[in-house]
Amino acid sequence: MDIGKKERKEEEQKDSPFRYRSYGKSELASLYIPNILPGSAMREFNEWIAAFPGLMESLYATGLARKSKRYTPAQVRLIADALGEP
Repeated sequence: MDIGKKERKEEEQKDSPFRYRSYGKSELASLYIPNILPGSAMREFNEWIAAFPGLMESLYATGLARKSKRYTPAQVRLIADALGEP
């Protein structure tokens, strides 16, 4: 990532209440799909991720395992870049 792009991302993050940090899978799903049970949100969220072209492959490339309980900040950024911030 070039310096200008990194600075723009940091500036955008300052304006947004969403933070790129480690999130539990159901925690992040609940941010995207509020007002339903976390388990239901996670199942639907997983469908969104699977439906977005190339996103699952990108997540696996960062080390995501099927049984992972959390997303890393890098994985959260990939998801937010693909789906938009919650």
